[in-house]
Amino acid sequence: MFLFLLIAMVVVVAAVTLAVVGGGDSAALPEAAPEHLVDPLPATRPVGRADVEALRLPVGPRGYRMADVDDVLGRLGAELAERDARIAELESALAGAQATAVGRRNLFAKPGEEREQ
Repeated sequence: MFLFLLIAMVVVVAAVTLAVVGGGDSAALPEAAPEHLVDPLPATRPVGRADVEALRLPVGPRGYRMADVDDVLGRLGAELAERDARIAELESALAGAQATAVGRRNLFAKPGEEREQ
């Protein structure tokens, strides 16, 4: 009885191994198509919070695909640098306007009127 169970177990293990490795014409485990970034960040408008929240990066055999992650991080970095530059420009314009307004004696007079008084 023991010998029969041993032979049956060897046959089952061999059959499973052949099925997994590809013992027939059609493979038991077909190759999966690699995932690609389907909906990248929009190129025609600034990136918004909803765009980043909706972004799903494709997964590769060892995690996320490096090229797609690099592209997304590069785009987000460029958007942040552009926004930081615009904020700095607006802050300097505001500081200049405030300095001009504080330097005037009569804040409610038009620029040409304050010298006539």
